[in-house]
Amino acid sequence: MSEQTAVRPTGEALFTSPRSLSEAAAALPRTAGLYAWWAPPSVLPSFPGPVNPADPGRRLLYLGKATRLRSRITSNHLRRSGSSTLRRTLAGLLMPTEGYRTVRTDRVVLVPEDEERLTAWMHEHLTLTWAEHPDPLPVERELISRLNPPLNVDGASAGAALDAVRKARARYHESAGPHPGRAPR
Repeated sequence: MSEQTAVRPTGEALFTSPRSLSEAAAALPRTAGLYAWWAPPSVLPSFPGPVNPADPGRRLLYLGKATRLRSRITSNHLRRSGSSTLRRTLAGLLMPTEGYRTVRTDRVVLVPEDEERLTAWMHEHLTLTWAEHPDPLPVERELISRLNPPLNVDGASAGAALDAVRKARARYHESAGPHPGRAPR
């Protein structure tokens, strides 16, 4: 199957009815593929994304790829900010309202209590779809280019959403204080 032929069915599978994160965690396959995070318009309202036709009350926020879907979602995105760009982005966006705190280890991470709070927030506000695919990288690039999910940076179109996400990520990283060994700016 060519890359172009693979994009259509994979994209269609991502636009099925989103599942709650608890339901998704139990059903996710251990294979490679892509995943899409969805939210109602009232959640992060300044980040409009494509509407899910199977659930018009949800719009696309973020699209990603994984070599193992289940572990990527359950062990990274729903657990550790140090290994999830999505979690770091959400934490940066929500810091002004949720007061998330960070600490610097070998990277900037949320303090343990706030990792738990962010996970609870995600369970309350986000849903998930996914599609298995043996080589998700080229399909991910094409779908990000076509769909422009507002929380993605790599491959995203320039604009207000991209600027706001970059600022949120910077807020997140700066919240842990200056990096040791670097002069303050």
